Amino acid sequence: MYHLGIDLGSSSVKVALVDAVSGKKITSLHEPPNEMEIIAIHPDWAEQSPNMWWLHVCNAIKRVIIEANINASDIKNIGISYQMHGLVIVDKDGNPLRNSIIWCDSRAVEIGRQALKDLGKDLCGEHMLNAPGNFTASKLKWVIDNEPEIYKNTYKFMLPGDFIAYKLTGKMATTKNGLSEGILWDYKNEDVATHLLDYYGIDKNLVPEIVENFTNQGAVNDEASKETGLPKGAQVTYRSGDQPNNALSLNIFNPGEVAATGGTSGVVYAVSNNLQPQEISKVNHFAHVNYTEKQPVIGTLLNINGAGIQYRWLRNNSGNDTYENMNHKAAKIDVGSHGVVVIPFGNGAERMLENKNVGTHILNLNLNIHNNKHLYRAALEGIAFAFVYGMDILKNDIGDIKVIRAGNDNLFRSEIFANTVATLIDHDIEIYNTTGAVGAARAAGLTDGDFKKFGENITKNDHVMTYKPLGNKAPYEAAYKRWKNELEMILKHK
Repeated sequence: MYHLGIDLGSSSVKVALVDAVSGKKITSLHEPPNEMEIIAIHPDWAEQSPNMWWLHVCNAIKRVIIEANINASDIKNIGISYQMHGLVIVDKDGNPLRNSIIWCDSRAVEIGRQALKDLGKDLCGEHMLNAPGNFTASKLKWVIDNEPEIYKNTYKFMLPGDFIAYKLTGKMATTKNGLSEGILWDYKNEDVATHLLDYYGIDKNLVPEIVENFTNQGAVNDEASKETGLPKGAQVTYRSGDQPNNALSLNIFNPGEVAATGGTSGVVYAVSNNLQPQEISKVNHFAHVNYTEKQPVIGTLLNINGAGIQYRWLRNNSGNDTYENMNHKAAKIDVGSHGVVVIPFGNGAERMLENKNVGTHILNLNLNIHNNKHLYRAALEGIAFAFVYGMDILKNDIGDIKVIRAGNDNLFRSEIFANTVATLIDHDIEIYNTTGAVGAARAAGLTDGDFKKFGENITKNDHVMTYKPLGNKAPYEAAYKRWKNELEMILKHK
């Protein structure tokens, strides 16, 4: 028997198949071969077609079944991971009424800022653990204000993963976890956040049915079976936003445990049981995948939009050198990049910088002594410094850190990046060879609630190495201080 995982990102759809007993990965792949289109008709806007997502989901599942050479009827459960904070709105027939407004779209920043001012920090913190921000609820308010005819015809709104689950099962549903990602969950009342719905004028009837995680959330229907090749009756048993799911993939369930991701954006996600956060505007607090009313496990998320996208931009505009070669060249340069500083925030508003759109800055470049090696090193250091800067903010809410784990991909494949972070925060970073799709597939089998066994299988199957803090911290601390001073000078003028 097998479990199947779907990871809906903004660049591609990843699908993985794992053994239902051991959790061992059988195969994984992604669709399309190139990145999915992001539609940006205005600066700071970002949209994608939900029907495009579904097309790639279908193609990826069909390919997995063929390439794994399995009998599709042996697929038992399905887990879904998805890009967080997106808005999908559908009519009564389940058809999307517009493109999804996705996570990196910044159009609702001012709407969320005004909501925090009007509702008050105390109410938002006590009930929602967050400022409304530029998240799903605020994006729906933008639709109300700017596209009233579309809102008038809206039957339900969903998160991206809810839409994929609906296409598989025909059931419109969401989870507490998902609602919390949209700042739509009231932790104090254990209900939908009616304070914010009422303030924005959102009809509560537009909220889908709420289902529990790690249970049967719906079964694959005839139409989905024909489109995907999945067996009719296979159950969707898990769904989660990509960052909580990444934490699950790394066996992060308990207070003091931290998951880090260094992809297009950077994320530090820390688990705690703190229902009275000190910081609600720069970091976010979500119901973690194992959240229950009796055990309210909270995931505190720090997001850095300008992370891997900075390094990718540098590669694309420096002759398309490989990342491996870039890392090799960067390693020839001393810590601090001979004074070059890269401020990497060039991918929209940064929440940890109070939703300021700082942009990318390359500073102190000397045309007589600096070359692409210095830029490569400075970029890796700049992104690492952004992580460290953010973790200083994060610590106000989470207390002591016990464990830090990260996936063996993207930025964490760079020794410069990983060593810089580990040395400055003075903590080991454990590296695991896993993915969000594999994690979602494994989570589909967690209906027995045995998180301990689940974690043991991850350690057995996936642990690769551990980065340890380097002995000589002084050059790293000096470089970080210089970077931080440059950033704070920029922030003064924003």
